[in-house]
Amino acid sequence: MNLILENNALAIICNNPAIEDRAKALAEQMQLPLLDTPAKYLSEPAQVLVVDETGIALQATGRKAPGPIRVDFTAGGANHRRKFGGGKGQMIAKAVGRKGKFAPHVLDATAGLGGDAFVLACLGCRMSLHERSPVVHQLLADGLERGRAWAALNDPELADILARMQLQQTDSLQHLAAFEDAEDKPDVVYLDPMFPERSKSASVKKEMVAFHSLVGKDPDADGLLELALAAAKYRVVVKRPAKAPFLADAQPSYQLQGKSSRFDIYTIKKMPE
Repeated sequence: MNLILENNALAIICNNPAIEDRAKALAEQMQLPLLDTPAKYLSEPAQVLVVDETGIALQATGRKAPGPIRVDFTAGGANHRRKFGGGKGQMIAKAVGRKGKFAPHVLDATAGLGGDAFVLACLGCRMSLHERSPVVHQLLADGLERGRAWAALNDPELADILARMQLQQTDSLQHLAAFEDAEDKPDVVYLDPMFPERSKSASVKKEMVAFHSLVGKDPDADGLLELALAAAKYRVVVKRPAKAPFLADAQPSYQLQGKSSRFDIYTIKKMPE
């Protein structure tokens, strides 16, 4: 999974002397080269992590590259969904069992950029986020840090939401086993493993293209389901493309079907009312 990092097919760029120390520390931590050449003037590596005054972003190199990818919980799509997303009526809320006064503790074992976790945190769920990719973890950690700093001054509601999201860099294949006999099992384990993107259209999100090149297709994802079922108290929820096969070829207890994706729910015991 860390092949790209080991081969130095990724670098860190910083053009601001005022934050160069932060960039150097990150480069040393991730064992990546530190460059001062703007990304548009590079032909390789294919992607870089840009450290600037606004935080950390993943940026493709070259003159015609798309814009940077960064995590932002204070504006844009995340902010819109927080305010107008549909509350407990959303399919993801029904999938994890968010109803009435019960807000489950959800362990998101494949956190990615934190989009689904943020939606559930907005609905009152306590979220434990696991992300094994060092690059994706840095993007999400930076987004949480910036979001918390902004919200502390401007938006108490958002501050409470982000406080419910706790991130850990870990491989869930190894970490989930620790919950098997634990007294503090999460109510729900949520899985959204990478799946090969078949569409070649321009509508495919640039985040997915970047993720596929960074972390591959999660070929070991099938192993997560058995571990998740042992770790969860009430259910395991697996998010899949609408026509994708079941994870580990395991038939779910029931499904919630959307237009482009679905939720496969594996029940362990009845959730609190």
